[in-house]
Amino acid sequence: MENTKKEKKVKLWNKNFIIIIVINFMIFLSHLMVLSTFPIFITDVMGKSDTLSGACATAFSLVAVVCRPFVGSMLDNGKRKSILIIGIIGMALMPMGYLVSYTLITSVALAVVCRMAHGIALACSNTSTSTIATDIIPKQRFSEGMGMFGMATALATACAPAIGEALILTNADGSKNFMPLYLTATGVMVLSLILFSMLKTPKLQVEKKPFSIKSLVDKDALPASIVALIFLLTYGALENFTLKFVQESSSITLSGGIYFTLMAVMLFLTRVTIGKVADKKGEEIFVYTCNLSMLAALLLLALVPNNATFVISALLSGYAFGGVEPSLQAMAVSIAPPEKRGSANSTFLCAYDIGIGLGGGIAGVLIDTVGYNYMFLIIGLANVLSIIIYLLIGRRHPSSISYRIKQGIKAE
Repeated sequence: MENTKKEKKVKLWNKNFIIIIVINFMIFLSHLMVLSTFPIFITDVMGKSDTLSGACATAFSLVAVVCRPFVGSMLDNGKRKSILIIGIIGMALMPMGYLVSYTLITSVALAVVCRMAHGIALACSNTSTSTIATDIIPKQRFSEGMGMFGMATALATACAPAIGEALILTNADGSKNFMPLYLTATGVMVLSLILFSMLKTPKLQVEKKPFSIKSLVDKDALPASIVALIFLLTYGALENFTLKFVQESSSITLSGGIYFTLMAVMLFLTRVTIGKVADKKGEEIFVYTCNLSMLAALLLLALVPNNATFVISALLSGYAFGGVEPSLQAMAVSIAPPEKRGSANSTFLCAYDIGIGLGGGIAGVLIDTVGYNYMFLIIGLANVLSIIIYLLIGRRHPSSISYRIKQGIKAE
């Protein structure tokens, strides 16, 4: 009873925790406004195919994946704020590159290069925010804190696609105007720079280590990361192509932005409660129920697409992403000491990038070859595989919160 009372007194919320959540929100708002509308930019403005659009998503994630381990290594050497400021500045500059690529020189190549550079900026910025958050959050409320931190993603997911879609104007000749969108994406990151100036991070006694390839990946974070990667193949398909799917669907009359708004409402409700449940019960229940919910969401879009199933699918996918992502990230980072939190976060976020990028790339090819309906059916197999992988390598690994709860091992 005495231990329980002490845990209840541990404070989660403070000024710096709120600031890092808001900065993370702005990073994802800017990122997702561009990501969700990029297929439209490539096909409608540049006149290219969905395959190229999907390839850009994959290239974006591939660059981020290559960079994240090095970012994690630098973070583990104590350079938390330095890496974050580099990422924020990069995120502010890249939308201007997209603007130049179609207003001044009309270059698909430049747009692709900017997309890849954008991946580097995202790797620096959100690996840093995640690591700083894990420094701030008390261990006794770790899953809850990571869930609250993940609310930034929820709100960005709600706002970004709809805002991005609304900011694409139509010129008098019927062509699309992306200037308001890219100016807004840059403006959001300028605001995050102001907040960054108010952020104070904990002073950690981190022993600086010489660079080594071995330290780039945290092996204890791999089980959670692999399970998340496979799950995120499905989320990558939805995030990259839902807006276009709705535009081209004759059976759905609702706006594509509504899907992300409903998804985020459910995601928000899920994350309000998930942290406390995961701290007490572990991540296992979310791995099972969230994968099955995402599979159901994809089957509805594939087999019976209409306004009603569109709404149900959005709610199911919101619960799925809202539950599985923070619980698995907490699993990946929970046993990492301060000097390995950067590597643990970068390992998990590499998986995040690979999953979403590869999912977008696979989806783009499938759309061009078999169409949207079969794409949703095929990509949904990833949810079954995610559960199988968790059963094989996740639930009995020492990093598993569920495993440690069953073994009676308490948080430090």
